[in-house]
Amino acid sequence: QLESGDKIIMPPSALDRLASLHIEYPMLFEVRNTAAERTSHCGVLEFIAEEGMIYMPYWMMQNLLLQEGDMVFIKNANLPKGTYVKLQPHTTDFLDISNPKAILEKTLRNYSCLTTGDSIMVAYNNKKYYIDIVETKPASAISIIETDCEVDFAPPLDYKEPERPKPTAPPIRKDLHVAVAEAQVEEEPKFSPFTGPGRRLDGKPAKDLDASSSSPAKRQANATNSVQPSASS
Repeated sequence: QLESGDKIIMPPSALDRLASLHIEYPMLFEVRNTAAERTSHCGVLEFIAEEGMIYMPYWMMQNLLLQEGDMVFIKNANLPKGTYVKLQPHTTDFLDISNPKAILEKTLRNYSCLTTGDSIMVAYNNKKYYIDIVETKPASAISIIETDCEVDFAPPLDYKEPERPKPTAPPIRKDLHVAVAEAQVEEEPKFSPFTGPGRRLDGKPAKDLDASSSSPAKRQANATNSVQPSASS
């Protein structure tokens, strides 16, 4: 139960001290590792630890860069109710779970608060999934107890966008264009002079003219002979 949430176990003396301070409920705390300059936030599960000791989830120790026996400082904290949180799974297989949002909502019921920069652990089907807290609103640390918080997901850390196929250059069709152009040139009709036998406009067959009648001198003589002198009065 300790590993499935963000609550720590503190000694009984801590409860007596907190009661004398009249702090507000729910009890929320700031946990700080001054040596590594790391800070997180948590709730409390019980007050049954040995004096001078606290017990916390292992994933929380990883966030704070703590080893067993290290010194930490704890103080009560008043955190605003969260309105927005952006999460980023470490691996894409978390999204392969059937209805991962429902699993996450069930897990967050065991959490009191979230801190930007932390990584929380979600256990499901004997497997641990780690999720980064990328952003929280309205502050870098928020309370999620009895809140209606909007949840957004960033792409998993190991997500790779599918490679887009590279555009292929169209085939060079220069040779084809040249061949088509040459074929068109060869197919174009060439001009030929008029050939064939001559025909009269009245439809009668044309007679061959001898070479002598076709000369200018002969045509002139024939024309002279055809003129008749007119009778005088």
